[in-house]
Amino acid sequence: MTVGLDATDMLARARAETGSDDFGDPSLPERFTLAVEHLNGIGMDVNGIAEATRVCHWLLTSRLELIADRSRFPIADEVIDRPMFVTGEPRSGTTLMHALMSVDPHGRALRFWEVMYPSPPSGLAGPDDLRRDKADADWREINTKMPKWLHSHPYNEMLGDGLPEDERTWAFDFRVMTPTAWWRVPMQTLVGGLPTDPAAQYRLHKAMLQQCQYHRPRKYWVLKGFHGFRLEALFDTYPDANLLWLHRDPVQVAASRTMMMADILEGIVGPVDLQAAAKMHLELTRDSIANTMSAPLVDDPRIMHVPYLDFIADPVATARNYYAFCGRDLTGEAEVAMRTYLAGNRGDRYGKFRYSTSLLTDIGEDLDDLHAEFAPFRQRFNVAIEKRD
Repeated sequence: MTVGLDATDMLARARAETGSDDFGDPSLPERFTLAVEHLNGIGMDVNGIAEATRVCHWLLTSRLELIADRSRFPIADEVIDRPMFVTGEPRSGTTLMHALMSVDPHGRALRFWEVMYPSPPSGLAGPDDLRRDKADADWREINTKMPKWLHSHPYNEMLGDGLPEDERTWAFDFRVMTPTAWWRVPMQTLVGGLPTDPAAQYRLHKAMLQQCQYHRPRKYWVLKGFHGFRLEALFDTYPDANLLWLHRDPVQVAASRTMMMADILEGIVGPVDLQAAAKMHLELTRDSIANTMSAPLVDDPRIMHVPYLDFIADPVATARNYYAFCGRDLTGEAEVAMRTYLAGNRGDRYGKFRYSTSLLTDIGEDLDDLHAEFAPFRQRFNVAIEKRD
């Protein structure tokens, strides 16, 4: 009989190893127990359980060390000044926009090595610090397990220096089970099922920014995540933030995200039922578009809305306009860096990412009906119907 994970034992081991018992949130052990119950319910074999134990221990100890650092150093005094966020539906150009902003020498982006191994603060990292090497090794493992992901997301070539989405900071909070934290565990992506608390999640996100900013030259933060469902908490945490929101044809979003996630999960759990995946991702897209149309803060003056096709037509112009919107100048140095990045990083450098809206017609959807369904969204945000296939 296979013995499952024991949340109590893992919590105790993490506390013993770090010499700390403060997770910064008294509700975390209960939430971790729920995550463990999910893991125990997916029928893992002995190797899967071993990998899940390894991942859980890594996340627990990292969380304890992150909170302990805030007692050792005045990290909480760090001011996060006018951060610049990018958001949008999956497959809407947000990662490219974030990548361009990340090469601005005056901006600072989170890096995977800092988020995966946050303690001690990266500003205190010495020349013999091995965390970059550890994160690089992790990403080589990810790219080996999920080689097709490079087709849709060639940025994974950056390894530990890559650009995590803001949600990755919540893996330590056991509120998300993103593949970039859980890739070793043979499980499907968990959509929902874990307790959320947007205010607490952004407090942790801010703590991570403070951790990575501590003892380093001051720069402005450039960040990316799926913030549309959490606008109130985002702006409560960062009242002086700005948000660039890219909008794409929802039909293309649903089809593209279906194929991208299938490529990722194939490397983790094996063959994927594309029809089931298409149904799920179409419903997720519908939910997200409905939220975009109804959220009270969508028209907040701190948000700049840009159609995806306008961004793709001239990414640097979009960046320049966004900087001006934020009250900042896009320096000549930054513009050169962005244009150099675009010239040297073709989107198909690891092969063409292929998907088709036939993924949707195969599940009985009529494309004309879908376009009609999303017409109010397209009209409000000036989003054209894309003709790809």
